[in-house]
Amino acid sequence: MSISLFLRGFAIGLAIAAPVGPIGILCIRRALVYGRLSGFISGLGAATADAMYGSIAALGLTAISIRLTAAQDELKLIGGLFLCYLGVRTMLESPRRLDTASPKGKEAGDVTVSRKALGMDFGSAFLLTISNPMTILSFAAIFAGLGAVGRETSGPWMVTAGVFLGSASWWLLLSTVAGLLGKHWPGAQTARKVNLISGVVILGFGAAALFLAARSWFD
Repeated sequence: MSISLFLRGFAIGLAIAAPVGPIGILCIRRALVYGRLSGFISGLGAATADAMYGSIAALGLTAISIRLTAAQDELKLIGGLFLCYLGVRTMLESPRRLDTASPKGKEAGDVTVSRKALGMDFGSAFLLTISNPMTILSFAAIFAGLGAVGRETSGPWMVTAGVFLGSASWWLLLSTVAGLLGKHWPGAQTARKVNLISGVVILGFGAAALFLAARSWFD
């Protein structure tokens, strides 16, 4: 039964992560420009937020769910502003230079990325995902429809683990494919174009989030 719950959680995590949105654009852009590791770490930030929301839904923490959904307008505002910031920053960002001192790094198609930069990649994706409280409603609805939690004491934790690994598997696949594509593209000039296009798209998502937040306040 535990394996069944884990597999259901895995499928849920995969289904939640797969639709293309601002996080997907962010992950693809970072994998194209900075390499697979940067894209995957960004995806892990999103997967961690998905697992947190999944655990809340799986454990039936109604009070937390109600508070999050009650604050959805404020969270949309925060998420929208953060998306706009990331969009502008992405458009203006200069590509990091290739690590010419590392043959393995060149072969892998990755660039020199510091631990601080990877931490920022993780944190930005986590904050963007966690600022969308509607995700928890999606998890709650899917869990209720599939009966994913069950009656086992370990059930919620098996589902949460499945959600994390399902989401992480998608980001691993996406970042790997994007990283391989980026490996065969020209250097700085193409990277600037990718930054510009990605920045415009992310900025558009941010503007849409701000519009929805503002409309809810005036309705």
